[in-house]
Amino acid sequence: MRVIIEPDYATMSRWAAAYVVHSIRQFNPTKDRPFVMGLPTGSTPIGMYQNLIKLHKAGKISFAHVVTFNMDEYVGLTKDHPQSYHAFMWDNLFSHIDIPKHNVHILNGMAKDLWAECDQYEQSIQRFGGIELFVGGIGPDGHLAFNEPGSSLASRTRVKTLNESTVIANARFFDGDLSRVPRTALTVGVGTVMDARQVMILANGSGKARAVAAGIEEGVNHMWTVSCVQMHPHAIFVCDDDATLELKVGTVQYFKSIEKDNLDPDKMLIG
Repeated sequence: MRVIIEPDYATMSRWAAAYVVHSIRQFNPTKDRPFVMGLPTGSTPIGMYQNLIKLHKAGKISFAHVVTFNMDEYVGLTKDHPQSYHAFMWDNLFSHIDIPKHNVHILNGMAKDLWAECDQYEQSIQRFGGIELFVGGIGPDGHLAFNEPGSSLASRTRVKTLNESTVIANARFFDGDLSRVPRTALTVGVGTVMDARQVMILANGSGKARAVAAGIEEGVNHMWTVSCVQMHPHAIFVCDDDATLELKVGTVQYFKSIEKDNLDPDKMLIG
């Protein structure tokens, strides 16, 4: 596992965006062989998305042959609801780049048969040959997508009840009104994420420090579902300094030392 530690949110967001662009370029996608990505929502990836938009507008990258699968969606929110993850992704990324609409896949929280929707989502991923790079954020309790503490590390896309801490954390998107926050969501499983050929986890701020420490230094544990990435052959944590506050000093120094020549995002964008 690699751990990239940047001094602040802006720099880690630039690094993450550069890595995405680098990965797409190396893959050299075509219409018949697209680059397939998994994408998150929430506040953490917004900086990465803003940098991807800038790089696209600067002619550094095209998303014409990129296919995306989002991690999750609330149950009961229509696609045009301002707090749906459909709306989030189009507002913060898709409407600003050249990705074809039919290449975007987001779970339908209004589906008549939610479990069938989840099964079809897994099948769609497989039809595209699996996911090359799955980008994810984490919650303060270490949840990955909506795989709350206690979720099976072999789980697949499914309907999930959200715990109270997640509902409270997400209330900020609903004017602080807990009664308006959905209590269930559709989410990819931990196993779905782990099937990707690369996984990149983004974490910023001291509020994520315990989750980062659990994910990097502690054992694999279903109470901290992000810890599953320890078992992945190509996993990267991208953090700012504040997110590493609970890591041992030696751990931070070790990863900063071995990655010191890899911290300049511009190096990945050459060519």
